[in-house]
Amino acid sequence: MLLIVSVKLSTVFSWSLMICVHVPTRLSFATTALSSTLVQIPVSSPLLESLASAFSVTAMLALAPVKLPVLAVFFPSEQPPSRTARQRLPAMSARRDTTQSLRETPLAALAAEVEACRRCPRLVAWREQVAREKRAAHASEHYWGRPVAGFGDPAARIAILGLAPAAHGANRTGRVFTGDRSGDFLFAALWRAGLANQPSSRARDDGLRLEGAWVTAAVRCAPPANRPTPQERDRCLPYAQRELDLLADVRVIVCLGAFAWDAALRLLAARGAPLARPRPRFGHGAEAAPLLGCFHPSQQNTFTGKLTAEMIDAVFARAASLASAPASQVAL
Repeated sequence: MLLIVSVKLSTVFSWSLMICVHVPTRLSFATTALSSTLVQIPVSSPLLESLASAFSVTAMLALAPVKLPVLAVFFPSEQPPSRTARQRLPAMSARRDTTQSLRETPLAALAAEVEACRRCPRLVAWREQVAREKRAAHASEHYWGRPVAGFGDPAARIAILGLAPAAHGANRTGRVFTGDRSGDFLFAALWRAGLANQPSSRARDDGLRLEGAWVTAAVRCAPPANRPTPQERDRCLPYAQRELDLLADVRVIVCLGAFAWDAALRLLAARGAPLARPRPRFGHGAEAAPLLGCFHPSQQNTFTGKLTAEMIDAVFARAASLASAPASQVAL
């Protein structure tokens, strides 16, 4: 016996089930979608809110009923990807997981060394105090409370250099620029630029992946008042230098703020790279190849309008242009 059950939701969306019943001892079901044309329905629609649980076909047997789901509802994302992001996403999903997780690579060994560092007593004491005396909003969470390594695409052409982990951001989550408003602003920009597969960064295991970009910081521990001392900066910079040695494809360094700009100049000097004279000054959009300046995405800058989404988007558009330059033209 053949029974076809059809559920028609609208003039453009229909779903049909073909149920084959062999009587009297066996019952089998074969389902096929005979026609389906997807349309976008606003999330607020009463119809959409009730579809997931309302539609099913029940075939009654002597022993127990069998429910056949007819429709699964998928809600649209809150913010559709940009055209550039849509073009890059398939390539991202094709990358091997080990590339992003850094397993069994020299970068993984460097990350482990960074995370075990205790070179700066003041920073060690502060990061651990913050991890114990948690912010009320995160009282139930386990804080990272250690130095934070860089992360991203080992084949990156764009390196993004920040100041240091935030006390209740990366010092809590264990990933740089993750879990605070600065990270929200930065990764939304990277997503719009097609450098990230999602616009937010919440935790180390949230599925965020970067392509063509590497994010790191000049200082790897959360400093009191966000102000590391010059001595703490100098103890930490060799980690960034070793990162750059391993990130052989980097063509441009986006410096988030004056502190990162100064640290990057010191890194280049240590590598013997020729620098312009007089010493290049930091500014939003300032260039001193291979450095590119950008105001730090702190709340102080983003809430006051000193740094807007359009401004940071312009920086990453310029970074992408510089990143396409031949290696012979880059002083790294």
